[in-house]
Amino acid sequence: MVVKTNIRAPRGNELSCKGWTQEAAMRMLMNNLDPEVAENPDELIVYGGIGKAARNWESYEQIIASLKELENDETLLIQSGKPVAVFRTHEHAPRVLIANSNLVPAWANWEHFYELEDRDLMMYGQMTAGSWIYIGAQGILQGTYLSFVEAGKKVFGTADLRGKFILTGGMGGMSGAQPLAGKMAGAVILVVEVDRARIERKIKEGYCDYLVETVDEAIELVNKLRDQKEPASIGLVGNCADVNRELLNRGITPDFVTDQTSAHDPINGYVPNGMTFEEALELRKSDVKTYERRAKETMAEHVRTMLDFQQAGAEVFDYGNNIRAYAKEMGVTNAFDFPGFVPAYIRPLFCEGKGPFRWAALSGNPEDIYKTDALAKEMFAEDEGLVNWIDMAQEMVKWQGLPARICWLGYGDRHRFALKVNEMVANGELSAPIVFGRDHLDSGSVASPNRETEGMLDGSDAVSDWPILNALVNTASGASWVSVHHGGGVGMGYSQHAGQVLVADGSEQAAEKIARVLISDPGMGVVRHADAGYEIAINTAKNKGVHIPMLKDDAK
Repeated sequence: MVVKTNIRAPRGNELSCKGWTQEAAMRMLMNNLDPEVAENPDELIVYGGIGKAARNWESYEQIIASLKELENDETLLIQSGKPVAVFRTHEHAPRVLIANSNLVPAWANWEHFYELEDRDLMMYGQMTAGSWIYIGAQGILQGTYLSFVEAGKKVFGTADLRGKFILTGGMGGMSGAQPLAGKMAGAVILVVEVDRARIERKIKEGYCDYLVETVDEAIELVNKLRDQKEPASIGLVGNCADVNRELLNRGITPDFVTDQTSAHDPINGYVPNGMTFEEALELRKSDVKTYERRAKETMAEHVRTMLDFQQAGAEVFDYGNNIRAYAKEMGVTNAFDFPGFVPAYIRPLFCEGKGPFRWAALSGNPEDIYKTDALAKEMFAEDEGLVNWIDMAQEMVKWQGLPARICWLGYGDRHRFALKVNEMVANGELSAPIVFGRDHLDSGSVASPNRETEGMLDGSDAVSDWPILNALVNTASGASWVSVHHGGGVGMGYSQHAGQVLVADGSEQAAEKIARVLISDPGMGVVRHADAGYEIAINTAKNKGVHIPMLKDDAK
């Protein structure tokens, strides 16, 4: 097997492709596999268990070669991480179209997926791994922070969580945002992680403050920091099911309990209890069926502890890893008695078209991001939360790969901001183009009944027409590259989602695309939620002129 170590995207403003869109796709693909960014770059794994950027090294090399030769009126097609065609389209068309992990519904399960993966016919694209717009743990940082803040407002009537205790699990790629997000919210956050190396990595990256190895150490440190009302993050080496049960047995009730282990994938993303981490890895190799069963049994126990914490008075929520579904499969009939984070806290933002908008500096120069930060603070000065967020991010977030920023902007704001950034590229204020993208976890780009579309007002949780329409309208609007994936952060059979990326290269054509894509893309979030009957979305559509032919007046 060919192994590429220490992949690093080119920096600066010199092109190695025939246009900045192709160059951006190449750099962002390479950035996904930068050792600072990816969990396991030698295996092409970016995050989330087996979320990959390309199917295999031969495919990766050919994608890079194809992007370097791709003309400005051609489109490269990627099928589950493999380049399969180049067609002539037109200059306003996407340069890359990507489809990952999509299976006909009756076949859309892990068993069939693994059969295809073993034959090298498919890869798991996760969300931003296979769509080349992952920016490290920062990509979910603000969303996690907002979830904690909104939970605080609900329970305590304040966004300031000083003196409060958050208990959660997982410190891998995306879940590695949790310790810093909790600290940013002012809390003391204890993150249980079975792999010590992951905690060590997050400490090195500045996302976690302390590493402890026993529950006694963890409790002592949590109590000390809470008493001092000192925001801090602690990583505890252990298994969530065991640690949670021990805390319950000791009568300890955190203020908030959640989990972000990669439970969507029982084989590659979750570790059974009752054995060491090393023993679990050996069992995975020697007897994968037993491993899977043991992992699901541990998930069931994990969810039982979360339900027990809820009964004890903690605010408990699912952070979107599908652990409740597997627990219910294993006999926990009331697994869904605690809600997912979207219906509990985030949906009102989705109704306004707000979601995890992000951008990266292709120059590699942090000053380009700082200049865009200043622009955002100037343009949205009335949004105190956004300004505070940028100030905290500048102080506390270390770059992973290309410098980037995450900022939850909604309908009407994304395109205005991006147009100004495009002007900054054009006049030389920024040293190279900027790439705009977002998580697939956005307001109008995903159908996921156990996460983003859980508990929709009209019962349309499982309708996946919406992400497909999102991808289609982004393609028609001229996004730089567009992707449609299956599975994402909840696993095969449980979600359909789409992504788009847009390059601001300072050109008039880029401005035209921004004015189309960054209106239609977040607009899909307003439309989707207005169609479901949400009053906030209906009012947003009316106030901002979103044209919905059958707009309802009987909002719920």
